[in-house]
Amino acid sequence: MKIPKVFISYSHDSQEHKMWVMDLATRLRNFSVDAILDQWELKLGDDLPHFMETNLESSDYVLMICTDNYVKKANAGKGGVGYEKMIVTSDLMSRIDSNKIIPIIRQDGAHKVPTFLKTKLFIDFSLNNDYESNFDELARTIHKKPLFKKPEIGNNPFVPVEELRPEKTNDLLFIIMKEIVSRYENGATSFLYSSSQKSFDISRILFDINMTKAGSLGYIKRFSRMNDFGEYQDLVGLTHKGKVFAIEQNLIKK
Repeated sequence: MKIPKVFISYSHDSQEHKMWVMDLATRLRNFSVDAILDQWELKLGDDLPHFMETNLESSDYVLMICTDNYVKKANAGKGGVGYEKMIVTSDLMSRIDSNKIIPIIRQDGAHKVPTFLKTKLFIDFSLNNDYESNFDELARTIHKKPLFKKPEIGNNPFVPVEELRPEKTNDLLFIIMKEIVSRYENGATSFLYSSSQKSFDISRILFDINMTKAGSLGYIKRFSRMNDFGEYQDLVGLTHKGKVFAIEQNLIKK
C-alpha cells in the first residue's frame, strides 16, 4: 500500500506555533502519512528553494497552516511562505491536481486564507475541543477513506430519498452502536464500559469521545451498579432511542 506524502507549509510565527505544527506532523506520521516538515528535513547550508520545489511537486497533499501571519505573507509574497505560494500558483503546479492543497485554519475567531485559496474548502483547527474530530477528518482525506460511501443508483424511482441512507465505511459511532445492538440482541441488557473498549481496534480517547456522543444523542445510558464483591461498576445499556436508531440504520435482522 502506497504511503501518502504530505508537505506542510506554515509560517514561523512563534515557538509555540512551531511546536503545534510539529505535533500535527508527528501524529500524521503515526497515522502512516509521510509528513514532510522543514524542522526535520533541513539543516544549515541546505538549499531552501530546492527543498520547497521538490517537496511541493512530489507530495500527494500540501497542508497550508493559515495563521494571520501566514495569510499576510502569502498575499504579500514575502519570505518562504511567499515563495511557496509562487510555486503553487505557477506553471510548475498546473499539471498537478489542485485538490492536493488543503488549507488549515489556525486563527482566533477568523477564517482567513490567502487570496489564491479563497475557493478551497478548509478545515478549522482553531478550537482545541474539536481537534480529535478534525484530525480524524484530515487523516481520512489524506488516506482517501471518507466516512460515507456514495450509494449505488437504485432501480426504483419511487423510494423516498430519506430511505436511501449512505453506507458508512468507518464511522466510529456507527461501529460502536452496531456492537452494542448486537450484544443486546444476544441477550445482554447491559455490559461493562471498561471491557467494551477492548472490543474495538481504536484508541481509548476516540472510544470515550464517541461513547459520550452516543450518550448525548440518547442512544445509550450509563449507570453504576454494585457487584457481588461490593464494588461499583460502570455499565452501559441501550435506550429506546438507541433501538429506534438500530432499526433506522438496519442494524438488526427484520
